[in-house]
Amino acid sequence: MNQRQTLGHYPRSSWMFGLQRLHAVFIGIYGLALFVGGVLLVINGGSLYYLIAGAVSVAAAFFTWRGQVLGAWLYGAMLVGTLAWAIAEVGAGAWGLIARLVAPAVLGLPFVVTAWSGRPFKGAQALVAGSVIAVAAGFGFHAIAPSAPIDPLWERGQAKAPDTLTQPLTHDAGGDWHYYGNDQGGSRFSPLSQITPANVANLKVAWEADLGPAPEISSAGMEVTPIKVGDSLYACSGYNVVVALDAKTGHERWRFDMSGDTPPSGKPCRGVSYYKVPVGTPGDAGICSERILATSQKPELFALDAATGKACPNFGVDGRVDLHKGMGKVPFGYNYVSSAPQIIRGKAVFGGAVMDGQYWGEPSGVIRAFDVVTGALAWAYDAGRPDNPDEPAGDETYTHSTPNSWAPISADEKLGLVYLPTGNATPDYYGAQRRSFDDEISSSVLALDADTGRLRWRFQTTHHDIWDYDVASQPTLVDVPTANGPRPALIQPTKRGEIFVLDRETGEPIKTVTEKATPQGDSMPGERLSPTQPFSTGMPSFRGATLRESDMWGVTPVDQMVCRILFKESHYEGTLTPISLDRPTIIDPGYGGGVNWGGVSVDADRGIMMVNWVRTPNRIKMFTRAEGDKQGIELFDGKSQGKGMNPMKNTPFAAIVGPFLSPLGIPCNSPPWGTLTAVDLSSGKAIWSQPLGTGRDSGPLGIRSHLPLTMGVPNIGGSVTTRSGLVFIGAAADGMLRAFDTRTGEQRWESRLPGGGQATPMTYQTSDGRQYVVISAGGKLSMKTRQSTKIVAYALPE
Repeated sequence: MNQRQTLGHYPRSSWMFGLQRLHAVFIGIYGLALFVGGVLLVINGGSLYYLIAGAVSVAAAFFTWRGQVLGAWLYGAMLVGTLAWAIAEVGAGAWGLIARLVAPAVLGLPFVVTAWSGRPFKGAQALVAGSVIAVAAGFGFHAIAPSAPIDPLWERGQAKAPDTLTQPLTHDAGGDWHYYGNDQGGSRFSPLSQITPANVANLKVAWEADLGPAPEISSAGMEVTPIKVGDSLYACSGYNVVVALDAKTGHERWRFDMSGDTPPSGKPCRGVSYYKVPVGTPGDAGICSERILATSQKPELFALDAATGKACPNFGVDGRVDLHKGMGKVPFGYNYVSSAPQIIRGKAVFGGAVMDGQYWGEPSGVIRAFDVVTGALAWAYDAGRPDNPDEPAGDETYTHSTPNSWAPISADEKLGLVYLPTGNATPDYYGAQRRSFDDEISSSVLALDADTGRLRWRFQTTHHDIWDYDVASQPTLVDVPTANGPRPALIQPTKRGEIFVLDRETGEPIKTVTEKATPQGDSMPGERLSPTQPFSTGMPSFRGATLRESDMWGVTPVDQMVCRILFKESHYEGTLTPISLDRPTIIDPGYGGGVNWGGVSVDADRGIMMVNWVRTPNRIKMFTRAEGDKQGIELFDGKSQGKGMNPMKNTPFAAIVGPFLSPLGIPCNSPPWGTLTAVDLSSGKAIWSQPLGTGRDSGPLGIRSHLPLTMGVPNIGGSVTTRSGLVFIGAAADGMLRAFDTRTGEQRWESRLPGGGQATPMTYQTSDGRQYVVISAGGKLSMKTRQSTKIVAYALPE
């Protein structure tokens, strides 16, 4: 071939000449970006590909600019080499290949179509032949390359969907939905079977209810799971409102505004509670004999008459209890209750959340129980004074900065135990200042005596947690199958992706738990690390395989390369990598999970656990106190704060933490980022696993792609299973409600919601025998999903 052969003979004034030059410019920019980034990547010990591909692309741009066909040949050679390299790295993995091949292939299309000469490129045959060789070579290198890390989801093997059990794993809750998770144990299982895999495709919107208007606060949302008692649904919004709705029509029966003089804080309200005063006890007739309990954002605990919505006059003071009592000075928004109180033995039990990462000395994580009829404090569990169940006297306060319990909680009436998942002693990412009693109960599940508040047992899911792995999921109480028959169990999902199965009377593991050595080097000055951490080796793990440089992803090779550079520049030794001061650290899984507050649901008839989980790591940068002050990492003022800012005042350090994203705002790790998995509780093996959600509402720079490609997007919220063999779930960031076949994982139905479905659905039956499926479609700002104020109900046509 003559190197002086030209691509085309266009006058400089022609538009084709301009397009040829413009193509050369694009190739040059692309090549230069790869070359410069490739140099940085090689310096950090990463792949040589980007440097070589960048150099070849720059050369191709040079010759294309000069109008020489050598530019096309060079670019074609780069594409062939890219094909071989891509397959060698990821094999036949579709998403990995898309990130590596699509953008450079599209950039090279003008060469193939016209070669800027008005005729097809004469090297097309050579390009095809080279591609065939590249594919063969790529798969050959992939075959001999070191094996990829094993995904712990499948380490125990795969199970077949079990048949219906002879003895269901939980009691029959009937057609109502009395608790946040349907029953006190949070199984999220319904015995209803009118809607089946065969007819679910016929589901239509039965009604919509609007809990608005929403206040003018950008972070306000609606993540509530309504409860259904009799012919009414009861729900709260994220802006201090409680409503009662007609279960058949969605018409509003009453509304109660809890705000008073308190503005909305933007914190969620995920549920309310119901209580019926037992016959033969004071208050068993008349107003408030049936009552709804809800918490405001002040925070206060309210008791409302279930029939009228009026405040219960004999509860606390005018129907409310001030939850600031004993807490000391608390800045507005720094202490709130997001989960529904758990009702057990005439008491409403709950913990509370704090504004994470602000300062050492934040409000106490005390757990409190109040008499459901009078509002009097029944007991308090304060980790700093566990033997004193009373409210502090005078100017004394509950112990500051103790681990809190903000997630939904569970209860066992027979055992008289209430089960609470706990978080950290804030701040989350540095723990040298924590006290022994903090470390004893942080990131744990606690079993407290419902009558006295005394600790019966505890199980810790992460020792000395410095990764924000607070236990966010409701403990699920079911009787799991064992060789000796069903055994009363507690299933505790975690953000770490470990799911622990414990005896709910003793806290002893039913499924094997193994203490394993974890990384110990390069940690923060003064920090202490646990030498081992508990892993639930008797169950699948949802933490994902250990990340590698080749697992980085992007829409194009350029943003993928940036993610690879960030990865190589970061401290990462796999799960539970210690946080470093001298360089950013990757935390995998991130603070979104694993499994978050949506928890799990259990098909009690078949012994199948449904788990929706996330794989979006975090990246954290630590600063000394002086550096943090220079960065402007300041306390939350109730209005605005920099994204990911953790000032961690009263400690030597500050932090900025957030999802590990590319410059285009897309997770740096390869999809799927959100998954729905079915697990056989008898064998402890996964049955099936499906990516959850499409990319239609996601895209580079936050621009919606509108592409309904199932890739598995981030999700938060939960699922509900039914006797007919269906699992209903929203949660994903694409604003859909879906139904899957519990046994096969086949998607049977979906519907577009008016807002993001970042909530847990529920299902119930009305007096006419009609089954409904209901979800809040409020959206979530942090997930950039569409926000609304609507609750949507679906049913089969009448």
